[in-house]
Amino acid sequence: MSVLSFLTDTASNAVLSPIEQLSITTSINTLQTRLGLHFTNGVLKQHFRFGSSTRGTILPRSMDEQSDIDYMIVFSDNNATPQTYLNRLKAFAEKRYGTSAIYQSSPTIVLELNHIKFDLVPATMTWLGDLAIPNGSGGWRATNPSAFNSTLEAKNKASNSLIKPTIRLFKYWNAASGSPFISFEMEQWVCGLTFWWLTNQKEYFFTVIDNLATNWSYPQWTNNEITRAKTIVANVKRYERDSMPATAEREIRRLFRL
Repeated sequence: MSVLSFLTDTASNAVLSPIEQLSITTSINTLQTRLGLHFTNGVLKQHFRFGSSTRGTILPRSMDEQSDIDYMIVFSDNNATPQTYLNRLKAFAEKRYGTSAIYQSSPTIVLELNHIKFDLVPATMTWLGDLAIPNGSGGWRATNPSAFNSTLEAKNKASNSLIKPTIRLFKYWNAASGSPFISFEMEQWVCGLTFWWLTNQKEYFFTVIDNLATNWSYPQWTNNEITRAKTIVANVKRYERDSMPATAEREIRRLFRL
């Protein structure tokens, strides 16, 4: 197997299986039903899934134990503190999912089921009709949960459908490396890169790794992971130039600690 075929196959496998998708759909339907039973009399304005699971960039839990479903719950009133709404969601989860792991991970309530983890995000709507979510510091920040989806779709279409699999590979590396970066920020960063004249999965992914850079503001272990990744990719390129495809493939597997 060549490095290109390995990366292409890995990116193709870094998607939810039909069984996982069915389980998630069932869990979301159950969540929606239980939200309706718990919050009555118009307490909720709306609730919906958003994030990487709606963009096709979520990883299976076999590749990322932190993989989760982002779910936004918009309350009808907007006159309380963010913690008040977080407390409401925590009380809901504890009542309706009593045997599951439930905890606050600011600014969300995490609900861990056997097969998937939900990040429940409380939200309110401003008088202008904009959504606001907790900012993690006791206040609110404006958000448009679907705005990035269209940006990613356009970039992916313009890049021969190679951006989404590149993001999945990058997120797989991130998970295998101890998660030095935040998933959503990684997706935004990749979308901002330039991929001129590139034609295949290997070239796209190597461009991402080549653009990584250590930074004094990062923890040392993060800089170590970045250096390790760049060194491995440099080795792979050298092995391929020296007509050592088997050695190159073994080296690229090290990137994901395989």
